[in-house]
Amino acid sequence: MEMHKHSNSKKVSGLKKAKHPKYAIGTKVKLSADHMEGMKGAAATIVNAYDSKLYAVNYKSTTDKKVVKDHKWVTNDEIEGNRKEYKKGDKVTLSADHMPGMKNSSATIVEIRRGPAYIVNYQPTNGDKKGFYNIWY
Repeated sequence: MEMHKHSNSKKVSGLKKAKHPKYAIGTKVKLSADHMEGMKGAAATIVNAYDSKLYAVNYKSTTDKKVVKDHKWVTNDEIEGNRKEYKKGDKVTLSADHMPGMKNSSATIVEIRRGPAYIVNYQPTNGDKKGFYNIWY
């Protein structure tokens, strides 16, 4: 599972509930991603699942102007204009705010996958505060 963004909500607007997710709501999982400190190996519970295309992007940070390569993942509703379909190589503006300098940044779609997208609740292994996180698989 890949960490996507911190969220204060158990629901995501603009996405449809997954019809046949690999992990059902309430399933206990162990996170293998290590995008944030305390994530790898953390016990988590699936809170929600959505069917969505997932986009990996290269983007130029609006704060330090550095190029971030292969950020995984954003969904259609996190791209300005929110078109129904995007293609690899499309230039877009991100409305996602997963990382500092991401919101309103210029990006290029570098990979596309079909979801599902998961929201999980987990306790970081480093003792940080428990919270809801969107996890994309």
